[in-house]
Amino acid sequence: MRILFIGDVVGKPGRNCLQKILPKMINENQYDLIIANGENAAGGTGITEKVFYELRETGVDVLTGGNHIWDKKDVFNFIDHEPGLIRPLNYPPATTPGEGYVVIERNGKKAAVINLIGRIFMDAVDCPFRTVEAIMPELKEQASIVIVDMHAEATSEKQAMGWFLNGKASAVIGTHSHVQTADERILPDKTAYITDVGMVGLYDSILGVDRAGPLKRFLTQLPHKLEISKGREVFNAVDLEIDENSGEALSIRRLCKLT
Repeated sequence: MRILFIGDVVGKPGRNCLQKILPKMINENQYDLIIANGENAAGGTGITEKVFYELRETGVDVLTGGNHIWDKKDVFNFIDHEPGLIRPLNYPPATTPGEGYVVIERNGKKAAVINLIGRIFMDAVDCPFRTVEAIMPELKEQASIVIVDMHAEATSEKQAMGWFLNGKASAVIGTHSHVQTADERILPDKTAYITDVGMVGLYDSILGVDRAGPLKRFLTQLPHKLEISKGREVFNAVDLEIDENSGEALSIRRLCKLT
């Protein structure tokens, strides 16, 4: 199974970049499944229903979330009836809208996609390790391929999840930092791993937003508005090949394109 996992889509530049790059990539590579992190797709934080469908029209099958998934209140109006949008599984299950995973079939092949969120330097949530451990047997009965979006701040926590799911998940893909890491690899028990897949958005920026706002915050220690404008755009993703019978990762390749 050929899978493209796209980094955090940040605001209008990220959506523009997808519209320019993704349709051509789909035609050239015939991906079976396309996943993107969409928690920053609307104005740099959160997602709306309009933006959700805009991203789906570019060819994305599943959008994952993270700590900014609730920033646009419109998400509460549609997340419960859109299986193509998932939020971190380890939010409290009884009170949180939406689902933390989806099993999707494309071209006669099934794959489960799970979204998790870390706890180091993040808001308090349920344990991502125990949460995914509990759900994994159920998902493996439905699909041999399991792709995990580990949305976390700490490199150590993301690496720990990779080793924790080594041989259980097909791939553990880190998101959240918006900076693509150069540590993609196949772990010993055939799980593909990368600490952070990066972002799709404004290239000459600070994590996808105009440089002025963050610099003022660092220099003055006072709040300043963060804005997103126009400029060069970057597309970060990983290309995965997974054995559809065993669920073992065959390859992982980093992609970085400028537009």
